[in-house]
Amino acid sequence: MVNFVIRNWSAWAPGLTCREDWQHWHDHQAFVEAEKAAIPAQVPKILQRRLSPLARAVFNAADSCIDSEKSLPIIFSSAHGEVNKSLAMLKSMQKGEEVSPTAFSLSVHNAISGLFSMAYGNHQEITVIAPGQDGIAPAFIEALGLLQEGHADEVLIVLYDEPLSDFYPSLPFALNAPAICALALKVSLTGSGLALQFNNSSAHRDDGEHALQIFSFIKFLVADKQTLALGNHRHSWEWHKK
Repeated sequence: MVNFVIRNWSAWAPGLTCREDWQHWHDHQAFVEAEKAAIPAQVPKILQRRLSPLARAVFNAADSCIDSEKSLPIIFSSAHGEVNKSLAMLKSMQKGEEVSPTAFSLSVHNAISGLFSMAYGNHQEITVIAPGQDGIAPAFIEALGLLQEGHADEVLIVLYDEPLSDFYPSLPFALNAPAICALALKVSLTGSGLALQFNNSSAHRDDGEHALQIFSFIKFLVADKQTLALGNHRHSWEWHKK
């Protein structure tokens, strides 16, 4: 059991750009698929054209939770990252087309974190997690571990994912997220903000993959609900508002 504080948070999905939007969002609500997140002005022009729609969502959400004068350790967590780019390159190779080194470098799992580090000049510790079916909890475990060990007084958690191509028809690749989504959370052990308690649970649950859990956590943040339980057949976790 760990007590911590969410000092600030921000999330982005198509049509949902502020907390008030999320407060009125419902599961059945349709998303504007063509909409892309606005790129923060601080991102250099040379990097802006390298940002995929998923990367744009990450930058948009995270920008609201950082201080330009203070770099934070960051935990990036995504079930599949830019795997859709990898699939596109494989299809190009199948056609006998050449794949550029730049396209490959932007398809790896830590591509977005690397671009973010360059754009914001962040030289703090950055961890990139691919939790698969374990959902969002591993990112919290990693971030709270850094805080408890005294590596920093604040850590930024960035959770993000996008729907996968229909090419991946079965688990663990059936990421049935309704849309691209990114959630940034600046957390600390003390201070002002939303106080939470995080602990494991013996309950057997199946709340879907990482992306679906992101939406569940955002709804928990904006609702009056005091407890959120998420997990899979192996591990379950609970967040309690204090």
